[in-house]
Amino acid sequence: MSSSSPEDDVVIGELTVLLSRVRAGEHEAFDRLFSLAYRQLHRMARQRMLASGPQMTLDTTGLLHETYLKLSGGRMQDLRDGGHFLAVAARAMRQVIIDFARRRRADKRGGKQCMVTLDCERIAVADQAERLFDLDRQLDVLARQDPRLVQVIECRFFAGLNEQETAVALDTSVSTVQRDWVRARAWFAGQRDSEQTRDGA
Repeated sequence: MSSSSPEDDVVIGELTVLLSRVRAGEHEAFDRLFSLAYRQLHRMARQRMLASGPQMTLDTTGLLHETYLKLSGGRMQDLRDGGHFLAVAARAMRQVIIDFARRRRADKRGGKQCMVTLDCERIAVADQAERLFDLDRQLDVLARQDPRLVQVIECRFFAGLNEQETAVALDTSVSTVQRDWVRARAWFAGQRDSEQTRDGA
């Protein structure tokens, strides 16, 4: 996995500074915060869409705008720092992708549960809506057991962040992110095995 670039580190640092200035009441910092946040979201959405391949009918601009609307409708000034922004943006992207899949399914209706695996390289909403719903449902179950694992999945899988960016977003070490990613994948493998056992019984 690649590490974050010096440019990414500067953006995260600048987001942190702007968030602190907005909290201090500097109104001009708010416009700059939104401008910088928009650029960072565009980069994240582009990464996600490049990893998704051509079958994704939700494009970079659509994911970017929907995510930006979710974030701007909230209170960005309540974010602690640039890393916290990345984590919140990753969760917003998860919500946008799942909502998009729901709209796609509304046209088709029906379907059964699918096996879920975690693969950072691909997320095909158009062809795998049912898998995304299953993933979302299982993430809700996992959140009750280990919320941090869910945050790692949101950052890596939904936002397309690398290990270094995920570590910054979650204010932890890269080695912790790596361990959590292995644990999350193992948890999903266990869930899949349980479903196969139930289906075979």
